[in-house]
Amino acid sequence: MAEAGAHLTSAAVNELPSIFEVLAQDSLMEAVRPALRHAIMVLAESNPSRFGFLWRCFDELYLLLDVLLQNHFLSHCSASFSENFYGLKRVPARRSLPARLGLGRSLSCRSLLLLCLLPYLRARLEAMLAQQREEEDFSIRLAQTWKLRLYRAAVAAYPYISSAYQAWVFCQHLLFVFGVSRTHSPLLWLANVRLARLSGQDLIDMEHKSSPAKPADGRLVQRTWWLLSQAAQGAAVSLSTSLSLGVFFLQFLEWWYSSENQSTVKTATSLPAPPPPLHLQGLDTQAAADKKNCPLCLKLRTNSTVLSTSGFVFCYRCVYAYVKANRCCPLTGFPTELQHLIKIYEPES
Repeated sequence: MAEAGAHLTSAAVNELPSIFEVLAQDSLMEAVRPALRHAIMVLAESNPSRFGFLWRCFDELYLLLDVLLQNHFLSHCSASFSENFYGLKRVPARRSLPARLGLGRSLSCRSLLLLCLLPYLRARLEAMLAQQREEEDFSIRLAQTWKLRLYRAAVAAYPYISSAYQAWVFCQHLLFVFGVSRTHSPLLWLANVRLARLSGQDLIDMEHKSSPAKPADGRLVQRTWWLLSQAAQGAAVSLSTSLSLGVFFLQFLEWWYSSENQSTVKTATSLPAPPPPLHLQGLDTQAAADKKNCPLCLKLRTNSTVLSTSGFVFCYRCVYAYVKANRCCPLTGFPTELQHLIKIYEPES
């Protein structure tokens, strides 16, 4: 009897993941987004007219792919993509271990919202914060309406809210390490779930879920819904397979383009900047010949500003308005942000 009780206790303990497993699966999804963002940026720079929209709508496209991927894994594996990659599953927080595979509809929807919607909102807020900092750096002051004041107050409070959230995450990690808390993340606590290791029976259940039976004599609506679900499942499986195969490559890209490694990369691969192209199709030849004219307004440049992405020089007011609205170079179409604007202080000015 004592041996059986000891076996049950050890089985329940073995289902609990370690802090290293949960931190590894957290870092996996954090590495996917910047790596895909860099790949889209390279694609947009290679052909701006064809792939430029991917760069401009990257956040929305990533949200769509993330919802498709996470919904597939939550419905079939009761886990997110990164959790399933490391052999983990989500179980209700109040269910005792060992627990069978499966989440209720409400818990799955709550987990899907916290997995996909919150990172999207965070990315948008950080982009708005970066835009405000750029406008302040360029000394641009817009009309002080009540909406603008509310917007500035919200953006100014975001760094403090983010710091408080990071402190909450750190405390949750400590509580999980010492066994006080069953969850290592505030998002899991808000979703009312916790993580556990997959068992052999869970793998068998996932095999049954991955091969649903085709309706034999169902109505047209049922057959159409089955075909749509199969197509969505196939797309999600293809996406997850490609991510699984390229996960180590994505982590390498994250390290290679990290801020800590940028100084080393610049030192090892530093090359002189190439000169800008002499002419482009569709550019007024007279304006191109006169180096003191702005390519946008075709007038004498005032407050000259160069784009570091292409090397062309414009009026500051002209190029700022264009880059802020289109996020690309007016002449080459290369993806460009406001931080790529560099003022030129000429002796005659």
